[in-house]
Amino acid sequence: MGRALELAREAALEGDVPVGALVLGPDGAVWGEGRNTRERDDDPTGHAEVVALRAAAARVETWRLEESTLVVTLEPCPMCAGAAMLARVGRIVLGAWDPKLGACGSVWDVVRDRRATHRIEVVGGVREAECRQVLLDFFADHR
Repeated sequence: MGRALELAREAALEGDVPVGALVLGPDGAVWGEGRNTRERDDDPTGHAEVVALRAAAARVETWRLEESTLVVTLEPCPMCAGAAMLARVGRIVLGAWDPKLGACGSVWDVVRDRRATHRIEVVGGVREAECRQVLLDFFADHR
């Protein structure tokens, strides 16, 4: 989560919402990193999780990221939760919960829906206060 927080802070420096993400292989090796790039790249899909999933898939040369862990500073939105499901991620470790758009248990629980073809284990609240504070600091300066 420490590296994900560093990535989040990098995103904030470029004017993007500070969210950082990593995809770790089953052995803990970093397969991919990402941070929000929506503002920088004018890309509505430039969420940290999607960027990290794309990098991981390119590194391991398959879109099937089975047994991997997605570590992210903020609970994934429905798009990112869906991307993690489609990539067959095994676990999501998240920092701050998102009471407005979270899709891993707070507003929706997309990744553990019994109708889904793939379900993801969720571990929430890891370094939650730090992850939340990065977001609060960013929005205090932008509102």
